Amino acid sequence: MKKTILFLMIGIFAFAPLAKADEGMWLLMFLDKQTYKDMKAKGLKLTPKQIYDINQASLKDAIVQFGRGCTGEIISDEGLLLTNHHCGYPQIQQHSTVEHDYLINGFWAYSKQEELPCPGLTAKFFIRMEDVTSKVLQNVTKETKEENRGNIIRDNIKKIREEAEKGTGYTAQVATMFDGNQYILFVYEVYKDVRMVGAPPSSIGKFGSDTDNWMWPRHTGDFSMFRVYSSKDGKPAEYSKDNIPMKPKHYLPISLKGVKNNDFAMIIGYPGSTDRFLTSYGVKQAIDVYNPSVVTARTAIREVMDKDMSKDAKVRIQYASKFAQLSNYWKFYIGQTQCLNDLNVYQTKKDIEDRFAKWIEKTPERKAEYSTVLKDLETAMSTTNQYDYLRVYTNEAILRGNSAVSVARQLAGLEKELRENGNSDKAKQIIAQAKEGIEEIFKDFNYSTEEKLLAAGMDVFFKNVPMVQQSEDFLDLAFKYRCDFPKLANDIFNKSQMVTPEKVEKLLANPTADQIAKDPVFEIYRMFVDNANKRMVDAQKSYADLNKANRLFVKGV
Repeated sequence: MKKTILFLMIGIFAFAPLAKADEGMWLLMFLDKQTYKDMKAKGLKLTPKQIYDINQASLKDAIVQFGRGCTGEIISDEGLLLTNHHCGYPQIQQHSTVEHDYLINGFWAYSKQEELPCPGLTAKFFIRMEDVTSKVLQNVTKETKEENRGNIIRDNIKKIREEAEKGTGYTAQVATMFDGNQYILFVYEVYKDVRMVGAPPSSIGKFGSDTDNWMWPRHTGDFSMFRVYSSKDGKPAEYSKDNIPMKPKHYLPISLKGVKNNDFAMIIGYPGSTDRFLTSYGVKQAIDVYNPSVVTARTAIREVMDKDMSKDAKVRIQYASKFAQLSNYWKFYIGQTQCLNDLNVYQTKKDIEDRFAKWIEKTPERKAEYSTVLKDLETAMSTTNQYDYLRVYTNEAILRGNSAVSVARQLAGLEKELRENGNSDKAKQIIAQAKEGIEEIFKDFNYSTEEKLLAAGMDVFFKNVPMVQQSEDFLDLAFKYRCDFPKLANDIFNKSQMVTPEKVEKLLANPTADQIAKDPVFEIYRMFVDNANKRMVDAQKSYADLNKANRLFVKGV
């Protein structure tokens, strides 16, 4: 089977077309005549306008962004949506209980009335795209300092989005491509009433689990089904029993004929990001620091979750989605590191950089623009690398490692507002918003498990971040407790008002800034965040220099 990949969008990350003869990736608006001619020669029967047309129904109208970044396909004239099992997994988990365990047993709605609402889940329908590079870079010159460049670009993007959204009911976003050398505007229509229709048991939908993840060939029945609903007039609407199945502009017909060898095939959807333009310095950093740090931190967190999930059905359901999300890139980074080493990608990148250096020397214009790029990359990376352990372990082990700290994060804005303005109207609004977020956190919160997760996170942070970059307050605690982090976590939880729904509700009934700030969990949160912010100040210029050097390198190659 010959395969072509078409991109609707790539989020906010870098994009790179593959250069192989009979396969590649393209943004739909850049599907050029030669590419289409090659695709047609391989068996494509659609016209370009049947694939992408902003004025008439086309293939793009049947492909949606499901949730935060997955791809879904509309497969009926009543908004039936097909996506991956792992993409629908958070919703399957959300609806599961010990009595109705849809994770293990699967779920099927035999009528529309049995379909399950999924609060917060959206389906984004792609409307159009536009190259807005010149607008985004307006008032940016070669002399513009990097920090000012970022501010100008943010202001320009804000104006572009507002202009695109004005009076349309659509949502717009601007994505950066090629490390900031190109900017594309994407416009969507967002439907907010999406309901779960069906999912196979995990024995089918997650067959092979983490062992088979990121491995091929696969034998997983990786699918789940949802339905998109609209208001009676066909417009996007919040969930309501009065809503009706949406009438899509286009849907994919299902064929049961199967495929033959060398049939034409193409994939159209919403990929994530690419590391294709990593320099040799980036590859070395990935192999030596970033990847193993993420794996080490996530291993510590996974072990706690896995142990508790294996003992209790309720805990297994509560942490199923968290564990799956955690494990996904845990496995990815293990595999990526192995492949980078096995394929000697570092040397491949060095060879590219050597050719790049020779290319620069050929003209005075190239020397003027690119002569310092490789040296700037080396200098910036040597500085930023010093802070990678702090950055990774703060995020992975502490901020994302346990839900108690997530509760503290929800209350950070409230603490600031109460301290500055007392019990203001804004503070009351923050409390109302925080209550919603905290309620969602506690839905999948097991007290004992979270205490162990905090202990594991502090332990793995302490053992892997250079001592000189750790908070003095944290080190004082660690040594006071003789590095007995389970005991430290136990004392924190015993004294905190942020570890049960009842205690949080009592805290928010009449909160003060000091009550929040002096809570042990909040103190831990602030301790790590303030330490990271303080230490990273020294690296900000180097990160800015790295962004500029990467951008020029990608432009040059």
